[in-house]
Amino acid sequence: MTKLEARGLSFGYDGTPVGEGVDLDLTGGEVVCLLGPNGGGKTTLFRTLLGVLPPIAGEVRVAERPLSRWPRRERARLLGWVPQAHAGLFAFTVEEVVLMGRAARHGRYTAPSRRDHDVARAALERLGIGRLAERVYTQISGGERQLTLIARALAQEAGILILDEPTASLDFGNQLRVLGEIRRLRDDDIGILMSTHQPEHALEVADRIALLEGGRIVAQGPPHETATPERLAHLYRADLAAVTARIAPSGARP
Repeated sequence: MTKLEARGLSFGYDGTPVGEGVDLDLTGGEVVCLLGPNGGGKTTLFRTLLGVLPPIAGEVRVAERPLSRWPRRERARLLGWVPQAHAGLFAFTVEEVVLMGRAARHGRYTAPSRRDHDVARAALERLGIGRLAERVYTQISGGERQLTLIARALAQEAGILILDEPTASLDFGNQLRVLGEIRRLRDDDIGILMSTHQPEHALEVADRIALLEGGRIVAQGPPHETATPERLAHLYRADLAAVTARIAPSGARP
């Protein structure tokens, strides 16, 4: 199983830290959820873990090897990325967007094989959007674009998936579909690192939760011991009673 590790990680832009001192690890077959307010550094941390941004200090390791020593194409076979949905610039079909997840497994100018198309279609069907395969990506809804990006990551067949607010812009039914898919991926020994602004989702699917405040992980551990109403109220500068009412119905992870 693939393992992702960060040790003493400082991250940011042009040598200016957004966060520092982060220790985090993820192994295939578990879900780790990162909670924190807007502007707290979650996306910047993810981009550093993926190797898009270089660390300012510390180290990222994948499969017990420094990330910087993995060639870019091999990184893409190990780490999958689901950003927040965007409109896109070009009129690719939904299936073509998902096929882009297969690029790491071929040469630069290699045409997609029959297996690539089969994997892409299977990923779309798995998320319940097979009917969208021939639709133009820029002409579908924001929620449908989000599901398409998740399908692209599934088609990549990486051992670790990093998901930046995967249920953002999704309706209730599709939120449930994505959370169910995250559970199934965990059961298939895929490691999931995700962020969300819905703590009840983290409490439902995570094996561990990490709280990121001001670029530092201030707490990390089992969900109901870490994401307590008191900690969440402090983290989001929210009313304790309102937080308690919001997360009280959440049960332990199935």
